Amino acid sequence: MITDPHIGHLLANRYQLVELVGKGAMGRVYRAEDVLLGGVIAVKFLSQALIVNDKLRERFKFEARTCAQLGQKSIHIVRVTDYGINEDDVPFYVMEFLQGSSLSEIISTQTLLLPRFLSLARQICLGLQCAHQGILMDGQLCPIIHRDIKPSNILVSQNALLGELVKILDFGIAKLLQEDSGQTSSFMGTLPYCSPEQMEGQDLDSRSDVYSLGIMMFEMLTGKMPLQAETHTFGAWYKAHHSKSPRSFKSANPSLKVPHALENLVMGCLEKKSPNRPQSVAEVLKALEPLEQRYSANHQIGTRIGEALAKNTITEERSQPVTPSPSGNIVSHTTWPKDKPVAQIVFPQILSTGKENIPTIWVMLPQKEIHSLQVNRIYNRIYKNFLCSMSPHPMVLWLTAIYNRFHSQEQGPRWLRCYLDVKNSLGREMLRLMGEKGEYQVLLFALEDPPQCAHVITITIHPAQCSLLKQWAIVSQSSPSVGQPSMTKNLLQAEFEKLKPKIVEDLESNSNNSPWA
Repeated sequence: MITDPHIGHLLANRYQLVELVGKGAMGRVYRAEDVLLGGVIAVKFLSQALIVNDKLRERFKFEARTCAQLGQKSIHIVRVTDYGINEDDVPFYVMEFLQGSSLSEIISTQTLLLPRFLSLARQICLGLQCAHQGILMDGQLCPIIHRDIKPSNILVSQNALLGELVKILDFGIAKLLQEDSGQTSSFMGTLPYCSPEQMEGQDLDSRSDVYSLGIMMFEMLTGKMPLQAETHTFGAWYKAHHSKSPRSFKSANPSLKVPHALENLVMGCLEKKSPNRPQSVAEVLKALEPLEQRYSANHQIGTRIGEALAKNTITEERSQPVTPSPSGNIVSHTTWPKDKPVAQIVFPQILSTGKENIPTIWVMLPQKEIHSLQVNRIYNRIYKNFLCSMSPHPMVLWLTAIYNRFHSQEQGPRWLRCYLDVKNSLGREMLRLMGEKGEYQVLLFALEDPPQCAHVITITIHPAQCSLLKQWAIVSQSSPSVGQPSMTKNLLQAEFEKLKPKIVEDLESNSNNSPWA
């Protein structure tokens, strides 16, 4: 039995190689453990046969640098975190370890239902759009053309909170668009997915990726390729891409029913001449928007409710009176806004102390209830969670519930609900702050004495939720609104109503099982 000599090797005194998980023409990928910070990562090595080629070494380094920047901008592109050269002079880079199935594996075994296709296609487009918008290289913004978009370079993973998450892989032959950089004269790409201009060795722009995307979308919907070559040779595929008309959806799959708008979009992407295609991925996204609104408005919300319940969403209160609050006199002198009614309302607000910004919820309650929360705070049980949907309009439902057996047994938990519209900067900043700080403050004001803050409760956020909040803040910037905000609010409200009985049951159970009960 031949064993891999690299297994068990400690790379850069930090990454211990555990298992070979993939290999190709450019190199090998290992599953590894980060012994310094903990966690599972992936390490990609350039092939031994290619390390003597200086151009390929530079291309490998470019791939690492590209993915490092793009992965910070979009969760739909594989994230690279480190780069180096081992003791054998072999370049490597470290990236997130992804578990899932390639799109080629998925479409080879099943037909994609339209809502699922729209979700996957939209995520692919968001990743491509991010690449086409460019990265900074030596102070200059340079668009990135992938040049090898195909199902095997799309990975679909299952995220317990986000659902299906798409990642674009392998920017190994991606090309910077710079005015002073010529394209390589050698052909690189995958023949069945190449645009006509790519096969000619022309200078490429984003419309070349749009063509490859069109071929992939046709295959995703029908299970078949839109074009067939007589033989798997460069010449045969050159002829197919330049002179053969793509087959129709009906001829590829007679039983398939595809909206005419979607069929027109895909066929438009497959136009031989680039000026006749959608001129950017943004145009493709715009065309997908009404289809998503029509067919996916009631599709799976981005948060898995059952999994969310398991993420330490119910805790004991860590509360304090106003005076020793972490924000000092700033919070103790906080007053009820004059533009808000004196009523039992809840609203989110970023509170500036002069030194920092604090994510807060402002709540007005009867004085008796606030007094009970203060005096009996050892019996307080708090639930917190965040439900998100990026469609039809990016929105987060921020849930907080306080249960105290002294005053909640008849009326139930005190629900504090806020909607954050994450298409605006305030909503995104609130998510970012909570994700970075890992906590938020609940400021309580009494109906009978509204001007002054009466009590502050500090609520911690689970690290998994913090990571999710930061991801949502990033994703929302490139997520288009395909419907009214009220539509998403109604969807999130419906999910909350499904979740509500379970929350109440768990809060009451925690309270009844308390050692002080």
